[in-house]
Amino acid sequence: MKLVLFFLLGSFWLRITIGDNSFVGLPLGLAVGLVFARHEHFQIDRKIEYAVLLVATALSAYIPIVGFWV
Repeated sequence: MKLVLFFLLGSFWLRITIGDNSFVGLPLGLAVGLVFARHEHFQIDRKIEYAVLLVATALSAYIPIVGFWV
């Protein structure tokens, strides 16, 4: 269950619109997820959580899953 939550957290982006059709995306969920994963007691679980966060961020960079538009 915790890995699913980390996957969803890693897919959150803050998208800032610049001009007419261009935007800049900031991986907000990745930053928050790294802070949460840093407090994991076991190092092996921490590595798995980091990997899930990175995979979710990479996938959501190409396939917009969740994002906030500003």
